[in-house]
Amino acid sequence: METKITIRADAPGVTIDPNIYGQFVEHLGRGVYEGIWVGEHSKIPNVRGIRSDVVAALRKIRVPLVRWPGGCFAELYHWHDGVGPRDQRPRGINAAWNDEPETNAFGTNEFMDFVEQIGAKPFLAVNVTSGSPGEAQAWLQYLTGPEESAAGKLRASHGRRQPYQIPFIGIGNETWGCGGNMTAEYYSDIYRQYLAVLRPYSTLIVADANSDDYAWTEKILQKALFRHAEPTPLAYINRSPQIGMMSIHYYTLAGNDWSNKGAAVGFPEREWALAVERAHKMDEIIAKHSAIIDKVDPERRIGLSINEWGTWWTAPKDAPSNLYQQNTLRDAVIAGLTLNIFQNHAERVRMANVAQMVNVLQSMILTRGSQMIVTPTYHVFDLYQVHQSGSLLPAEVTGPDYTFDNVTLPAISASASRDSKGAIHVSIVNLDPNRAARVVTQVQGARARQATGRILTADSMDARPDFDRPDRVMPVPLQGIRVSDRSIDVTVPAKSVVVLELR
Repeated sequence: METKITIRADAPGVTIDPNIYGQFVEHLGRGVYEGIWVGEHSKIPNVRGIRSDVVAALRKIRVPLVRWPGGCFAELYHWHDGVGPRDQRPRGINAAWNDEPETNAFGTNEFMDFVEQIGAKPFLAVNVTSGSPGEAQAWLQYLTGPEESAAGKLRASHGRRQPYQIPFIGIGNETWGCGGNMTAEYYSDIYRQYLAVLRPYSTLIVADANSDDYAWTEKILQKALFRHAEPTPLAYINRSPQIGMMSIHYYTLAGNDWSNKGAAVGFPEREWALAVERAHKMDEIIAKHSAIIDKVDPERRIGLSINEWGTWWTAPKDAPSNLYQQNTLRDAVIAGLTLNIFQNHAERVRMANVAQMVNVLQSMILTRGSQMIVTPTYHVFDLYQVHQSGSLLPAEVTGPDYTFDNVTLPAISASASRDSKGAIHVSIVNLDPNRAARVVTQVQGARARQATGRILTADSMDARPDFDRPDRVMPVPLQGIRVSDRSIDVTVPAKSVVVLELR
């Protein structure tokens, strides 16, 4: 049985926000120190202490946005510890992550230098648990104040005269957990305090609902968005929003047991099936959170940000650093599936930050001293960058399911967009690790005269590159594409990610 994808080129939708392809960096393991920061005197090639090979790799995939400094670390971070001469900065411990040493060598100006080097925008998470609205305000004044202001003079004395642009601020991180163990009602009052002093600076993002905690989103909207006991959509429409984005955290593991998340490599098909099933639930989670927001924001002025997402496997005892995990073809398939879901919900989803960028969880990049490799997940972000700023095209998928034990899912996931030059791109993921799929794509409202494609796949479910063979899992041209009239016929191999370009 074939799978059919019907693309409505005659019914273009919203623009896919490039920030859906955002990244996340936290002070944790070797995510910052070695992964990004090596210091000016390192033998590893660097620019002002930031390693050049990592910068070049990230520029290639057009990273739009980076969230920093956490994560749970953000709730213990005081920005003034990370500014000024590095040899005078206080040394401490990272109490959020096993009391790892924290030198504060990589602070505000180093982070801003890093995002400028890779061509991205900053997304700052402010400290709510051990900080204050006044501390957060002082940080933004330091970053954005004119040079003649006291805060601007301090920044200039640290080597940066021109003010920075800070488009996004997250008010806390996981405030239901490591960010203060708060209730939604209590956090709503705290949020409004931060709103009072930070609103002039940038888009404010409400701290993160835990996966399918829909009550959190509902309560936040009721209390943080409205000033009156009986909120109505009209009350919202008649004034500018107090919330720029609502956020969600959601991780994929092999099932739903956080005490046994599954192995990163050497896993059976049962764990493959459970992992893709959990990743697929992202669609339901976004839909249900969006429906709650729709009740008070029918105009969709409030965005949805998935501040943290990605795979999280049980770390082996010999892992070289905290939360370091191997990145395999399974991670790539989950990345492709998840990005398809984000794009298909682009009317509401305005941002997402994969966790994390380097050496932590579902990384784009892994390093070992002076060596660096890019991961299968990196290749998916590379393939999918053609969707950035494209017009979403509705894509309906009908076809057989992938079934294993009690898991049953559509075998094929797809998303489509049209770029500014008129080319249509279709991303297709085959979740079945055993069976190839014949996929016939029909385009309504346009005629594809030629089609090309690239594919990422491998022989085994846990195929992965390593430092001795960095090219073990790489995208290659897709062969055997057949174009006739308004249909494109391809064979999509098992456990693969494909991106087609139709012209």
